[in-house]
Amino acid sequence: MASKILLAHVALIFCNIIWACDYPFYSMVLGHYVSPLAMVTASLVVAALLSLVPLLWEKPEPIEPQDRVKIIGAAMLMGVARKLCMMYGLTVTSPIDGSIINTSTPLLVLVLSVVLGVERFTKLKSFGLLMGMAGTIAIILSNNHSAGEHLNPHSAALGNMLIFTSACVSALYMVWYKNLVAKYRITTILRWIYTLSTIVMLPFGVREMVAIEFGVMRPEILLATLFVLIVPTYLPNLLLNVSLRIVQPTVTSIYSYLQPVVAIALAVAMGLDKLRVDTILFALVVFVGVGIVVIGSRLKAT
Repeated sequence: MASKILLAHVALIFCNIIWACDYPFYSMVLGHYVSPLAMVTASLVVAALLSLVPLLWEKPEPIEPQDRVKIIGAAMLMGVARKLCMMYGLTVTSPIDGSIINTSTPLLVLVLSVVLGVERFTKLKSFGLLMGMAGTIAIILSNNHSAGEHLNPHSAALGNMLIFTSACVSALYMVWYKNLVAKYRITTILRWIYTLSTIVMLPFGVREMVAIEFGVMRPEILLATLFVLIVPTYLPNLLLNVSLRIVQPTVTSIYSYLQPVVAIALAVAMGLDKLRVDTILFALVVFVGVGIVVIGSRLKAT
């Protein structure tokens, strides 16, 4: 059991690092070389194709009739609604602001978990959540001026609301579909989600998708485009669903606090910001907050 718990936490670290890479890379591509609708459609097509690969070594798993509507709902949430909100939101807000807004997910998950009777508030977990949120808010406030010089300091209210809506969708999926994820193979769930969402999006986005001009892109833009088309959709959601089978949704969501830390680190590496001592200290606060929630959940389990 301990090895499974460790696997879940490693999976969460990797999927949130991948999602953190989305923000600066998407900002390089979206609206300049690829439209949001084309990006959503193309990434879903790639994810659907990747979801078929496991069929080479495993037999298709049937979905029980009473779960088919739930699967369709999961596809509309994670495959369509979340990606549309994220793509259109990132075209009018800065990547760092987007990563910070997404850290509202743990609080949303905790509230939904309590409302649905999945979890209950404890002092330790609440303290960890608040500590992680405080560290994250401190990061964005301390980097607001320097990052803003390069990353669009005037984030549109609509873009921020779309990113927040995307966080709400993620929280709803983590809580509402935890039992469904535990019932079937992860590859089965993702195959249905991405196949159904691709079928829904293709009539709307196929024209813009085939109009993407890869030939006019500079090498760094092409690499960023290929990354966001191939990597961030199927792989991190595979890792997310692995964790949902093992740990509670609150623990799963708390790792979203890592995203702004990684996003700012990427901004520094790309020359978009300068690393300061206070940023390092606030990042440590985030990690401590994550640790407290994890410890609180393990104490409850024992």
